[in-house]
Amino acid sequence: MAVYAIFDVEIRDMERYREYMHQVKPVIEAAGGRYLVRGGAHRVVEGEWFPRRLVLLEFPSMEALEGFYMSPEYQALKTLRLTSSVARAAVAVEGIED
Repeated sequence: MAVYAIFDVEIRDMERYREYMHQVKPVIEAAGGRYLVRGGAHRVVEGEWFPRRLVLLEFPSMEALEGFYMSPEYQALKTLRLTSSVARAAVAVEGIED
């Protein structure tokens, strides 16, 4: 079952964050993941949540997502992400079966 990782990211250092984005994409892909949303225009249609930058990733399973997140390759990049941005929300959720 597909799993989706949703992030609300506040970028604090765009130059360093771009470096992170460039380096993390192949790590995501190696784990079977792919970007569905990476920034872009968005609109709040209901509620009190006002996200900054939305990122939505799809992985083939929770195990694949966890494998990506715990991989030595991602852990090596995590400091770059943490020093260039703040994730205001990070959620993993299973999709629905057809």
